[in-house]
Amino acid sequence: MTWIKPTDCLKNCFFLFLLLLQTPAFTQSIGLNGTWKFHIGDRAAWANPQFDDSEWEIIMAPSPWEDEGFNGYDGFAWYRKKFDGKRLDKNESYYLHLGYIDDCDEVYLNGNLVGFSGSMPPKFKTAYNNERKYNLSNDVINFDGQNVIAIRVFDVTLGGGIIEGKLGIFPAPKSRLLVDLQGLWQFYRTWEDEKPGDESDWKNILVPSPWEHQGYSKYDGNAWYKRVFSVSDALLAKEQDLVLLLGKIDDFDRAFLNGREIGKTNDGKRYGSSQSFATFRVYTVPAGLLKKGSNTLEVLVEDMGNVGGIYEGPVGITTRDSYERYFKKKEPFFWWDE
Repeated sequence: MTWIKPTDCLKNCFFLFLLLLQTPAFTQSIGLNGTWKFHIGDRAAWANPQFDDSEWEIIMAPSPWEDEGFNGYDGFAWYRKKFDGKRLDKNESYYLHLGYIDDCDEVYLNGNLVGFSGSMPPKFKTAYNNERKYNLSNDVINFDGQNVIAIRVFDVTLGGGIIEGKLGIFPAPKSRLLVDLQGLWQFYRTWEDEKPGDESDWKNILVPSPWEHQGYSKYDGNAWYKRVFSVSDALLAKEQDLVLLLGKIDDFDRAFLNGREIGKTNDGKRYGSSQSFATFRVYTVPAGLLKKGSNTLEVLVEDMGNVGGIYEGPVGITTRDSYERYFKKKEPFFWWDE
């Protein structure tokens, strides 16, 4: 038997203690219920993380702002809150949960628009009954220090603001996507397949989510979706076949990657008899089509009625092996499928 000196044991324990002190104290989530900075009115500068909000009111959220000293107020208001990105693991993915907001909202993280629900005036559309869950891409999170969440809210009547829910930043489910394309896209309603001539004609839209929930209520027809993204050198070096997953789309679609059509779904049936809306879109990514730097994905969608657009995920790029394993064999892709 080997004898260990008590002094050696103490030295080892002290070394382990120092090592633990140097290890980042990551958390599974960051709770955001409680006090927020708050101001009525509307100024674009309030989304800027450098804006000085020290003179703003303090308000509790979630809670209707009428219960927090702003009884009878209808109109625009902003919330702001800071959190420490060092508490998050940069190797994980996260989403922001904001519960229910009355009536519509735009959400910024460090000055970047990360999500919205409903539609602001002059084309107002309420989303008071939509649960807010916004994906946070790692490139908008400052993992080395302070982050600022800014929320623009418009309320038209009755209760206003962040009404209820468990507010926080939570780990996203393991999606097994090599390129996660869920989140903010560009959107353009079109006549047949015409594209906009001006970049300013594109509007923001969240994917996946029906376009009816995002200010296009009762719209039936054609629309373009566009997402510009980059890929890693490791992905470009992969020898495995890659596939593009576009979730479920109502009703028909044609998908273009860097200007080349790579897939489409249209069962040729019309109003009432088509089942294209229930088909999960999986399109092969041709070898060599992805490139280092900027890549552009465009999807032309035709909706015949009811729900429209890319309404269900997941949306992104993965290997064919992952697709075969987690879809064709009906194994769970997300933790909530288990």
